[in-house]
Formats: sequence, structure tokens, C-alpha cells
Amino acid sequence: MVSTLEQETMATSKPQAWRWTREQYYRIAETGLFDGKRVELINGEIIEVCPVESRRWVAFALVADALRGSFGEKCCISVRCPLPLSDTSEPEPDIAVFPGSPRDYAGTIPGTASLVIEISGSTLAYDRTDKASLYD
Repeated sequence: MVSTLEQETMATSKPQAWRWTREQYYRIAETGLFDGKRVELINGEIIEVCPVESRRWVAFALVADALRGSFGEKCCISVRCPLPLSDTSEPEPDIAVFPGSPRDYAGTIPGTASLVIEISGSTLAYDRTDKASLYD
């Protein structure tokens, strides 16, 4: 027989998701678990992202070229590189613009970007909500 308190607890209990830190994420990656997969750490969740098909790759290249032409040597343009935003989020935006040159970041990965661009296809809704909220 289940008591009233137990019934209320069972009715309102929700399974808890395991949240990962960037440090744990790196340790898991070192084991090879993600080999051959593209993953990102978003709000403590490890998300598998879509592979880049040719049309998106061309879009990445064209946008990066246009940005290099616009900003010149005043910035660093990265394509699909990690952006450590917090202890629980390290997305890999399709394109990010950082002030300075790549040499300015020797030994570190910049934690903020001047501009972040996501080139979306089937993940447009996710990119506009969950992922966009990281860049605010």
C-alpha cells in the first residue's frame, strides 16, 4: 500500500538530467567516446550536431571570406571552433569574429566574440532559441 505522501511525491517527481561541466566534457572527449562525432556542450548537455554537407561548407567559406574582406587584419575569423562561454557551455559557432589576430590567442581560446554566425538548415529553431540564448 502506498501512502498519500508517497503518491504525491511520485506524481511530482521528475527525472533529473545529468549536467556536465567543460572539464568533464574534455575528460570524456579524451577517452575517445566522441571520435567521429561532432558534439558541443550546451547548458551542460552534450549535443550531437549535424555533419557539414557541401552547401553549408560553401556558405561557411563565403561568409568567412566576406568577413575577412570587411574587417581586414583587425580581426580573427574562426570557423567551427570552440567558444568557451561558461563552465557548462562550449558551443562551436559556425563562424565567430574575434578582435586582434590569431597570435593574440596563443595558449588560450577566446571566451567572447565580437560576432557569432550560425548557418542553419534543419536546426534553425534550435539555433534561434537554445543556442542563441548563449550568445546574449
